[in-house]
Amino acid sequence: MFDWVVIGTGAGLMFAEAAAKAGQIVAVVEKGKFGGTCLTRGCIPSKMLVYPADFLREAERAYKVGLRYDPPQIDWELISRRVWDQIDVSKGIEHSFSHMANVTVFKGEGYFTGPNDMTVRLNDGGEAQLKGSQFLIATGAETGIPPIAGLEEAGYLTSESFFGDKYPKKPWDSLIIAGGGIIAAEFAHIFAAMGTKVTILGRNPKLLPAEDEEIAALVRTQFEDFGIQVLTGYEVVSAEKTETGKRVTARSRQTGGSLAVDAQELLIATGVRPASAALHLERAGVQVDAGGWIQADEYLQTSQPHIYALGDVIGGFLFRHKANYEAEILMNNLLRPERPKRSCDYRATPWAVFTMPQVGHVGLTEEEVRRRGIRYHVGRYRYSYIAAGIAMGYKDDDRDNGLVKLLLDEDLHILGVHIAGFQAGALVQPFVYLMNAGEPLKDKEAGTILPLMRSMVIHPTLSELSAWSLESIDWNNPQGGES
Repeated sequence: MFDWVVIGTGAGLMFAEAAAKAGQIVAVVEKGKFGGTCLTRGCIPSKMLVYPADFLREAERAYKVGLRYDPPQIDWELISRRVWDQIDVSKGIEHSFSHMANVTVFKGEGYFTGPNDMTVRLNDGGEAQLKGSQFLIATGAETGIPPIAGLEEAGYLTSESFFGDKYPKKPWDSLIIAGGGIIAAEFAHIFAAMGTKVTILGRNPKLLPAEDEEIAALVRTQFEDFGIQVLTGYEVVSAEKTETGKRVTARSRQTGGSLAVDAQELLIATGVRPASAALHLERAGVQVDAGGWIQADEYLQTSQPHIYALGDVIGGFLFRHKANYEAEILMNNLLRPERPKRSCDYRATPWAVFTMPQVGHVGLTEEEVRRRGIRYHVGRYRYSYIAAGIAMGYKDDDRDNGLVKLLLDEDLHILGVHIAGFQAGALVQPFVYLMNAGEPLKDKEAGTILPLMRSMVIHPTLSELSAWSLESIDWNNPQGGES
């Protein structure tokens, strides 16, 4: 009998390691590479491609500050080697856990046979039967494949297969990306910068549908300036092989008209689904919603009191830092009884989109604020308005002039902050700290902009963008109100 059975080796490993060090007997079940989506096919290897793409784009605009470069030479072999070296870190993680005290690793696919029982189909053959007092499900999510006629025959990529057996030997000449969200935007940036002709076919009427309207529009403008064809409001209905690659037919959701796009390769990035179908959760009595996402409460407890879940498999915000946060909550509550019990609070969940321009996001968009009927103030500040931005070559009428957008309620609480531009992810982070500062139920200044208003800001730095965005607010005329 194991004290804990942990299924999945992304953020679940944080808890497994802490439990083992606390003297708990732990089973770790993983059918693939250790490290989860982030390390093996997501945020980390993709950034090994994003960073060179960023350099390429920065080199293109360097003429604005008096520098001109010959066209850069892309060493795809070196770039790729760095990607795979990073992915291979998973081997060291697996080796470490395989030799860790109180831990037994089962390489294979696990499924429940009862509330306290699991069978693992081992990768090297045979089965293992496990009994656990408590379980942690951390199996993540995977690309959801839409019902597109001819797709299987035509062939396609996903983020999983891209960082697998379909990784290209060189950048494609042309690429169709089905989807208009974060994954689509990052891959579009990577390959367009590398010289690939990229076409995005997004189902939603806007690119990056989770972002504030003004931010999404700025990204779209810059994509189009880079030569990326952005077609939103289109449903991909069929795919077929051609002599030179793939042909995709899409239908406009507004007009019903169709168009065909040809490219060397097709990437499916239309969304994800929980990676839980193989677990047979019904045999354990674990409830899921209509989409298959595991239902867990604010303490990450499922419908079975001894079974917990975290990360992408429970839905909501699908980011590794959110899963890490949840692992910390579980470690605090289940392994450190001397500490006060904590619950999950997602109101200030931040993220970045590592595209060009980079996007930083925390809190509500202006559209969400309006729908909630909240009276609010809005501030907007451009990179060209500060000395650091001017030094970087930004001018007021530039189409790539970055934007900071700040949303506050009438008591100066931060409702949302949205940034598009150089290092947006870093610029939004101080607002995350402010939103989490103080005790919201006891301190009326908690989560407000007041500490920023009282502070000095180093000059000249990009930090002035965030601080001085307050100067653009019309305090006498709040917007919004009853929904």
